[in-house]
Amino acid sequence: MDKKTGYANDSLTLTGAVALGTGVMIGAGIFSLTGQMAEMAGSIFPYAFLAAAFVVSVSAHSYVILARAYPSAGGIGMFLHKAYGHSVTTAFHALLMYSSMVIAQSFLARTFGAYAIQLFEVSDSPYLATAFGVGLVLFAFFVNLMKNSLIQGISSILGIVKVVGIAIFAVVGIVLVGEPTVVPVTQGDSSSVAGFLGGTALGILAFKGFTTITNSGDELVDAHKNVGRAIIISIGLCILIYILVGIAVSSNLSLSEIIETKDYSLAAAARPVFGDWGVRFTAVLAMVATAGGIIASVFAVSRMLAMLSDMKLVPHKHFGLPGDMQKHTLVYTTVFALVLTAFFDLSRIAALGIIFYLVMDMAIHWGVLRHLREKVDARVSLLVTAIILDLIVLGAFVLIKFESDKLILVVAASIMVTIWLMETMFLRSSESDHSFTNTH
Repeated sequence: MDKKTGYANDSLTLTGAVALGTGVMIGAGIFSLTGQMAEMAGSIFPYAFLAAAFVVSVSAHSYVILARAYPSAGGIGMFLHKAYGHSVTTAFHALLMYSSMVIAQSFLARTFGAYAIQLFEVSDSPYLATAFGVGLVLFAFFVNLMKNSLIQGISSILGIVKVVGIAIFAVVGIVLVGEPTVVPVTQGDSSSVAGFLGGTALGILAFKGFTTITNSGDELVDAHKNVGRAIIISIGLCILIYILVGIAVSSNLSLSEIIETKDYSLAAAARPVFGDWGVRFTAVLAMVATAGGIIASVFAVSRMLAMLSDMKLVPHKHFGLPGDMQKHTLVYTTVFALVLTAFFDLSRIAALGIIFYLVMDMAIHWGVLRHLREKVDARVSLLVTAIILDLIVLGAFVLIKFESDKLILVVAASIMVTIWLMETMFLRSSESDHSFTNTH
């Protein structure tokens, strides 16, 4: 074990890494994004899942080849460092990824709350849903204080339960409804190319959890091979599950019903087929899935921040906290997630997450194309295609938000500018201190 960061070598198996990756992906992707994607893409939203799967599959090429060449707990932070060196560019995009991962945690927490209140005979209560979400963040914090083997065990059990449960929901929902269909286009359906691409962008958010696997490089058995394998397996499993669930939901609810219940659309879709017990089953399943997702996400993102601190790319303050650096970053990550969970709704959390992620994702592809393609044996055609696809879906998503919610674009831009300025000052200060030390 690395005493400084707290990493335990060979403490994660391939199965455990897949469980962590799918834990984040399935937890965030299915239970809330289905309704939000329908709101953007209209009646053809199930196809937006397929489009997102295609974009992510192309994008995964960069992460797989980088993980094989440079496996580490720093994951994306390490990849950016290899491409751009010790620079503001590296720190900025690494912190965008860190932020998008914490945003995903708050998204999971709010989703947990939205489904938890479906178990009680109360009208929709945003305050109660928020309270449940905050409780889940705190629960994930305490679980992540345990040993890696216990975290892996809990994540694996929750992962198996939710995958089996979602498969049952999807297959039975499709079989009982008779002939599976996509929601029929109605007169009020205003889906467009921009709307479809915006829905695709949200779909990418449902898959982005695979990047958490890259943060397991220092702890995964045979990391040079297994990080890439875990990424490919996780994406493949999620593609299959998302397609089945999308068909099941669209076969049981009208488009307007899906949009109306967008925060808990799977529970709503269960009612026509399974009745009230189906709603309770789906709510519990969602709670299990989101709990597993946030545990896995906290595990990965706290390690990423610890590695960035160890690489002197971000400042680190102990604030008198006991334990190693990874325990400190676990505390900081939890506090950040708690604030987002308490004060942002699901739609805005998702919007911030996808904007930050796509900007970072393009930086990864460009870094490989510009600086590393020969070292890691990258395919130029895939790198260029990935950048173009990211630009298209990000542009469409920003256009839609500009028309419907300009505030979230202002918030996203403000956060990015703040991160850039703070990192510029920090790295300049660090270089000045280093130069002063060397001359004295």
